[in-house]
Amino acid sequence: MASLDVLGQNLQVLTQILDSQQQMMDQQQDWLQHNLASFKMLKMTRDNDPEAYIEAFECHAIMIGLDKGYWASQLGALVVGKAQVTDWVLLRDEAHDYERVKTAIFYRLEMNPEHYRKLLGAKKGPKERQPWILLQLLRDLLNKWVNPTVYDRDTLADQILLEQFQNDLEERTQ
Repeated sequence: MASLDVLGQNLQVLTQILDSQQQMMDQQQDWLQHNLASFKMLKMTRDNDPEAYIEAFECHAIMIGLDKGYWASQLGALVVGKAQVTDWVLLRDEAHDYERVKTAIFYRLEMNPEHYRKLLGAKKGPKERQPWILLQLLRDLLNKWVNPTVYDRDTLADQILLEQFQNDLEERTQ
């Protein structure tokens, strides 16, 4: 009778192991369906504009229906240089969050609101001084500095007034 109990317990353990392996196989199959097997995009090169590349990455991921949970790992496998190093040094939890990865890459590459604020106020070169080009450049920089979906018109105006006020005060105190 004891050998039957042991045999029953062994059978139960084997069943649990098989169930666990089946779950792992299902997860692996799901991962393969949503991963590089279906995500064909050229790896970023040093000549690519990182912001344009990441925007193209997002469009491609949406177009093929890639689950957003896989975006961070896909982007990490495709970027190079400082962007790749940024992805490597993120904590494990952060490295799985696409928005955190993207934000960290942009900050590492100095593509953050502060950088765009400085570019907005900086002197423009002769090529950018053509009226239509200048207008488009200023609009783009403003939208990158202050996200229009986050700030309303009054908040945006306050932000610009505060910035100009600080600039004027600094000039007077020098």
